[in-house]
Amino acid sequence: MSLKFILHYSLHFVVPLGIAFFFFKDKWKMVYIIFICSMLIDLDHLLATPIFDKNRCSINFHPLHTYVALAIYFFGLFFKKTRILSFALIFHLLTDFIDCYL
Repeated sequence: MSLKFILHYSLHFVVPLGIAFFFFKDKWKMVYIIFICSMLIDLDHLLATPIFDKNRCSINFHPLHTYVALAIYFFGLFFKKTRILSFALIFHLLTDFIDCYL
């Protein structure tokens, strides 16, 4: 297993658990589930050929990983009902962005 793999999946699974537990103690389980569900945006990888390419940067390649999508996710931060999901989606894109440079 490579360091890139460990870092990528730690940022997708372990760090969100820490964020949920430390910043949302009263509802950490629900927040963590929202973070995990935010990974459903990776379904846009099914539109690519090949579906998975370890050397491909997801940012601006897949429709839900574009800067336009990021702007929509950012806009969601201003509304209480979408704030946590928007933060989770932005964190997901940040994780994928970091992955592009490793």
